[in-house]
Amino acid sequence: MSRGALKVALIMGGTSSEREVSLKSGRAVAKALAALPHQVETFDPATDLIALVQRAGEFDVALVMLHGPGGEDGRLQGLLDLVGLPYQCAGVLGCALAMDKPRAKDLFRAAGIPVAPDLVLRRGDPDSARLVLDELGLPVVIKPAREGSSFGISMVHEAEDLAPAIEAAFKLDRVVLAERLLAGRELTAAVVGNQELTALPLVEIIPGEQHEFFDFTAKYTPGASQEICPARVGPEVTRRVQELGMAAHRALGLKGYSRTDFILTEQGPFALETNTIPGMTETSLLPQAAAAGGMEFPAFIDKLLSLALEE
Repeated sequence: MSRGALKVALIMGGTSSEREVSLKSGRAVAKALAALPHQVETFDPATDLIALVQRAGEFDVALVMLHGPGGEDGRLQGLLDLVGLPYQCAGVLGCALAMDKPRAKDLFRAAGIPVAPDLVLRRGDPDSARLVLDELGLPVVIKPAREGSSFGISMVHEAEDLAPAIEAAFKLDRVVLAERLLAGRELTAAVVGNQELTALPLVEIIPGEQHEFFDFTAKYTPGASQEICPARVGPEVTRRVQELGMAAHRALGLKGYSRTDFILTEQGPFALETNTIPGMTETSLLPQAAAAGGMEFPAFIDKLLSLALEE
């Protein structure tokens, strides 16, 4: 790149339930960086956090490949801001808002982005299951408010399964989101840029028959799902979902890149959630979209480094 070789701190691993996914993403990025002229050193916050702080001044930029709490929720971003090390993803506020599904949906609604009807549950609320049945009915999706990679998510079709699903989600978070289950096709819209945004080709996700939805196993097991890029939708739908992806990016105040997941129903697309540090494994959606948009993986990583240094 025109700036010449950079010293890159590649941050991967961490302590969240998504540690293994983070390590896979980090290894894939490290392999891509090997094709570039940059010098790269890896840091695992589980063991190397003090070393990262002490040595931050040795590096030009950080690539944060952490997923889930502690890496994607703004805490690490605040630390990097304090030590003056630029990074490729959204900042403290953007990451925190995107990670908090109820607050993200509030911002989506304010921006005119369609979302499913929902109900926010808090640990200790009396008879949460009855409240969900009365307010939303069935079927519903139950999910922890601040987890990623589909951890703790349940699709509930029968009333007797609702309370156990809520309890399972409360084991991961004190706040749980219940959403009306929407029927449709799963699409994801990736966005790249800071002030000027570029929408990448859409990806259509078809989970395997053994998966009711795009759960953790479907996401990260090669061959468990069919992913089609560009998605098999017409130009009008493509444009609409890409516009909504960019609107979600702006509504959350993000930078660098993001990936917003949608359900395309008969009434149109509905946003599910936005990922501020999307997965970068061999089965991940964002690298597929970037390749379909003309950027092979090393070039895409180089683009993220450029965007980090713009800030």
